Parts: sequence; structure tokens; C-alpha cells
Amino acid sequence: MNRLEGKVAVITGGAGGIGKAAGKLFVNEGADVLLVDLDEDALKSACNEIGSNKASYCVADVTNSSDNQKMINLAEERYGGVDVLLANAGVEGDVMSIVDYDENRFDQVMAVNVKGPFLGLKAAIPAISKRGGGSIIITSSVAGINGVADVAPYVTSKHAVIGMMKSAALECAPMNIRVNTVNPSPVETRMMRSLEEGFAPGDAETAREGMRANIPLGRYAEPEDIAKIMLFLASDDSDFVTGSVYMADGGSTA
Repeated sequence: MNRLEGKVAVITGGAGGIGKAAGKLFVNEGADVLLVDLDEDALKSACNEIGSNKASYCVADVTNSSDNQKMINLAEERYGGVDVLLANAGVEGDVMSIVDYDENRFDQVMAVNVKGPFLGLKAAIPAISKRGGGSIIITSSVAGINGVADVAPYVTSKHAVIGMMKSAALECAPMNIRVNTVNPSPVETRMMRSLEEGFAPGDAETAREGMRANIPLGRYAEPEDIAKIMLFLASDDSDFVTGSVYMADGGSTA
């Protein structure tokens, strides 16, 4: 349908499951896509998997202000501008009680999951404004609206970006920039394998079954399920949607 024809999208966490799926779908819908991540080999692999000259990559650290500006500048130089920022980079941290949680690990989770989107917004808003408007999508989580024991830093970070999104939506509305979050339940990605093992060391399948039992649709999401919602928010189909939290959770918060 080419719903993103002529648009340029920057996707952080672009080498991961959701980021890569979104990149592939966005390219298929006509966008030029810049995938951003820390691991160059993983980025090369993601671009090869997408299999299009409309996708390229940038090695950058979302916790670094100059790296955020670098990725936006590169998208402008390479493709002529930026219309969409998908602030998707994230880390899960450890599965551990608040009392036992390492302070440095807490800082890392906050840096990637909260500071990263903040710096992404800071760099992308002027660029998107120059194009007459566009869309910013932040990946949150069902953990952004619910508490979960033993992953307090992750939960905190995913709540935080919802507040950030709402403030940004108000600031950006006069520029015709829409800002929303997508909040997935468990997705078939590396992150969930890590969390399953953390919740049930040596018996990750038990943790998996427990989490799956709490999803009315009876399964984890596939990365493509989440990417489809991101596509809607990136496209002009959602041109009257801003400041909203989009649950992608198979009914688990119902």
C-alpha cells in the first residue's frame, strides 16, 4: 500500500527483534529507513535480512547526546530529512529485588530506556519540524502501566516514557508532530528469553508458560505484530492520534 512512501524513518534498537521487524515493514511500505544500534555486525545482518537499498544503518549509543544528533544528521544527509523517529532501543536489566539491585545497573536501565528516548526527541524534533511534521513513537511496555515484582527499574523506566510522551505530544502538537507509545506484552525476542531465565533460573519454560497464561489470546506477540501498530502510528492513517498509549498485549491488561 506504500503508506510510508516518501518518508524517512530512524529506528533505534534497529538490530533487535521489534526494531528489525519495523524496519522491514517500513521499507516494504515505501520508507527509507536508518537502523541505529550499538553492534555493527548485528546492524549489517538486519540490513541484509531486510534486503533493500532503502535500509541502511548507523552505529550509535542512544545514551550519548552527540550520537543521537549524529543519527539524525546522517538521516538528513543520506535521505534528505526525517519524518519518523521510532525510539525503540531498550534493555531489561536484571531480575532482582529492589533491596538487592545494583545501583550501577539501575543507572544503565534508566540511561538506555529513559535518557535515550529523551535525547532522541531532543535531536529529532527540530529535524521533523523542518519537514512540516511527522511522528515519534516510543516503545514502552505493559510494564509501563502495571507493576511487576523484581524488575522495578525496568518497570519504572517504561512508566517514565509514557509521561515523557504525553509532555512531548503537547509540546510538539503546534509543529504537527505526533507522539505516542506502543506498549507490548511479552514478544518473541532475545529480551524475553533473558527475562524468562531471570524469573526461573534453569527452568525458563515454566516462567514462559506462566506469562503466556496471563495473555488472553494465548501466545506471545511476534515482532511483526508490534511493528504493524508502529506502522499505523508512523503513517498518515494516524494523523489525528497523539498523546496516546497503544496497548499491544493480547488482552492481558483487560
